[in-house]
Amino acid sequence: MSERPLIVHIVFRFDYGGLENGLVNVVNGLGRDEFRHAIVALTQSTEFRRRLNDGVAVYELGKKPGKDPAAYVRLFRLLRRLRPAVVHTRNIGTLDCAFVAFLAGVPVRIHGEHGWDVADPDGTNRKYRWLRRAASHFVRTFVTVSEDLRRWLTGVVGIPARKVVWICNGVDTVRFRPADAAERARQTNAGFAADNVIVGSVTRFAPIKDPLNLVEAFLSARNADARNLRLVMIGDGELHAAAAARRAPAGAADAAWLPGSRDDVPELLRAMDIFVLGSLREGISNTVLEAMASGLPVVATATGGNAELVTADAGALVPPGDRGALADAITSYARDASLRARHGGKARERAETLYSIAAMVAGYRDLYRSAITPVDA
Repeated sequence: MSERPLIVHIVFRFDYGGLENGLVNVVNGLGRDEFRHAIVALTQSTEFRRRLNDGVAVYELGKKPGKDPAAYVRLFRLLRRLRPAVVHTRNIGTLDCAFVAFLAGVPVRIHGEHGWDVADPDGTNRKYRWLRRAASHFVRTFVTVSEDLRRWLTGVVGIPARKVVWICNGVDTVRFRPADAAERARQTNAGFAADNVIVGSVTRFAPIKDPLNLVEAFLSARNADARNLRLVMIGDGELHAAAAARRAPAGAADAAWLPGSRDDVPELLRAMDIFVLGSLREGISNTVLEAMASGLPVVATATGGNAELVTADAGALVPPGDRGALADAITSYARDASLRARHGGKARERAETLYSIAAMVAGYRDLYRSAITPVDA
């Protein structure tokens, strides 16, 4: 058992989110036969860790906000004790951990770019670009989840193309599937009626995800002769309270359900009719893939990897931050059940044929194998 190479995955916080969900899919999908895995949360982890298979250790370093050298000392000591074959950091918040891994003698350092940071939504921050270029001396391979991010890393940041690979996120099309007739006939956990048209989203309530704009777009669509609309927004974050507070003044206190983070996302998606993601910037969204696999038409903002996922026959793309365009797209689907069915069916087809979880897991297996196996082996 101890001869299996250990891969240590470092994230800033191990909590509900697309990056973290994708990480769980990779770790669980790779299984135990070839690799061992451990998760290191630079700050802390939450009950989200329960989604991991048994035997995957999770470590919390308790990093304080701002500069906290002691946290990196703890990371150094942990890596020296675990002696992993690979350290895989993710996004700018953990990039400096690749240097710590180098100092700790970890043979292979991999860094993943999964999306845009709220402090650098357009990837124009010179400091962050410099950090990535500097880190390239200690990082064997950069992994991007979208072609958009790959082009940015090589063309804008200046990372050599030979050091960048693209592995698209995958989705479990068995766990995430369209609702059957019996499921569609039931009410949702929110208590909405079966004949309501439910607009749904699974997102972080963070500024870069622009959840308040979605709430306002829903209210506009509901006032535009679509009073049968209902809203379900799954997730949590700093803007959750502000989003929930908008319901009562707009007379929609009973028309929108914002329950926070949930573990029954597949079931909730099957209760929706339209999926919406209004991010200002996006890498490749796991929740969009899950909605597609669930047979839902997707309304998303035309940014990052969204355009790679959502085609005109499976959903609609709107400009980021454009409340009117978002409301119009929601209204169009709300009024046309046949359009929802056609586009939802095409979305499911694309998820099954192009974005399987098996293909994603195979990509990471090949990445780790090639990184661990000597060239002359």
